[in-house]
Amino acid sequence: MCVTADSERSRHGAEPELRLVLCALDEPLAAAWNEVADGRDGVSVHHGSVLDNRVDAVVSPANSYGWMRGGVDAAYANAFPDVEQQVRSAVLAYHGGELPVGEALLVPTGSRVPAWLISAPTMRAPGEKLPADTVHPYLAARAMLRLWSGAVLDNGTPVRQVVRSIALPGLGTGVGGAAPELCAKQVAAAWDEVFARAHSR
Repeated sequence: MCVTADSERSRHGAEPELRLVLCALDEPLAAAWNEVADGRDGVSVHHGSVLDNRVDAVVSPANSYGWMRGGVDAAYANAFPDVEQQVRSAVLAYHGGELPVGEALLVPTGSRVPAWLISAPTMRAPGEKLPADTVHPYLAARAMLRLWSGAVLDNGTPVRQVVRSIALPGLGTGVGGAAPELCAKQVAAAWDEVFARAHSR
């Protein structure tokens, strides 16, 4: 089973029911995440590995081809031996072999906790260094949140009903070299955009 969503198939404004855990191994990203979490209901910070958390889904800030050989993706591939093949097969089946930055897909991990992995590319090719003014963390975060907010499983169940909690590592802050502050601000902007209607009520 795979769920894929892009901006044209997703809905805006769903009340955020999930618990989003922003994860950081290093202090600069943790500090930047704390700024994001402050004042946003349902958002918290974990100073440690994304795999420390008991959540329904984890986010893979992968590349467009689904290779999971470096950074946090390598940790996922080690923890969930079949997940890289799940991602690559889904990318091939639904996107012709390349999942563009700005789109995301959901695949099972083969584990009970977390049961799901959301692949949201921050770079096209493995090992790509992002420019200092990149918007890829924003695009990846928005794609992930839109998938959660508006996508449905094969049986018609909304993703948000089975994925109540998500652990999110830095987006592009590892191999991609994006600044923690830039990443955090862009994730905050994506959160606020996707849930703008809920916030305005």
